Amino acid sequence: MSNFDISKIKILKNEPLSKYTFTETGGPADSLAFPKNREELISLVDYCHDENISITVIGNASNLIIKDGGIRGMVIILPEFKNIEVEGQNITAEAGATIIETTKVASKFSLSGLEFAAGIPGSVGGAVFMNAGAYGGEISECLESAEILMPNGKIVIFSNNDMNFSYRMSAVQSNGGIVISATFALTPGKHDVIQAKMDELNELRRSKQPLEYPSCGSVFKRPKGHFTGPLIIKAGLQGHWVGGAQVSEKHAGFIVNRNHTATATDYLELIKLIQKTIKEKFDVDLETEVRIIGEDK
Repeated sequence: MSNFDISKIKILKNEPLSKYTFTETGGPADSLAFPKNREELISLVDYCHDENISITVIGNASNLIIKDGGIRGMVIILPEFKNIEVEGQNITAEAGATIIETTKVASKFSLSGLEFAAGIPGSVGGAVFMNAGAYGGEISECLESAEILMPNGKIVIFSNNDMNFSYRMSAVQSNGGIVISATFALTPGKHDVIQAKMDELNELRRSKQPLEYPSCGSVFKRPKGHFTGPLIIKAGLQGHWVGGAQVSEKHAGFIVNRNHTATATDYLELIKLIQKTIKEKFDVDLETEVRIIGEDK
């Protein structure tokens, strides 16, 4: 049994996760913990291991759907893990720091390589976990190493190779580890050029994506030889509603909680409808990029 006094950590019981997700949907967590530092995080993981309590880390919950039944066991969010440090051409950011804030630091120090990520709304931990990408760039292209807390309570440094990155995949998705921090290897550049590229991509994002509504970001992986948005438009599903969830009229690759009334079930039913229709009309299998976790209600 663990001797750790769990009362030292901020833990909310039966907390609705809809308060924390970008979709504004999701059922309750049995327990939602906010460890403030590594010592608390390691102790919490040890405690859960000793007590046989399952652990789920949800990061910034931007590319995530949590089902309406919520999540059993211990859910962990790391908003206090937000330190960002620059050493030479490397930036090390803790898991709870946002990717957007990390790209701002890169620009400030005239370091190039993270421009593609300027508008990605996720946390650093989530971006590493998902190998997040946008506009032709991916985390795998600039990650030097990541500090991972393994289920046995040991912190291990994973090199880029160790992360076994592929499209929206990393080793952390299968090894049960928790990203604590990530170090990005960047190259010196001109501040004005770097900032101009970030501004350009952010403007592109604003003009093309439905940022004014709650959403889970890009819903589907890009199918080989196709673009998801145009397929959905051709299938006549742009603007289609299921409950409170709508295929965005601005970008058909997004599903929005337009009236703030959607449930996770609405999202999932609309996703299934899109997949079924695209398969029937074009014989194309759409795989979800968004992570779907939790239990049905």
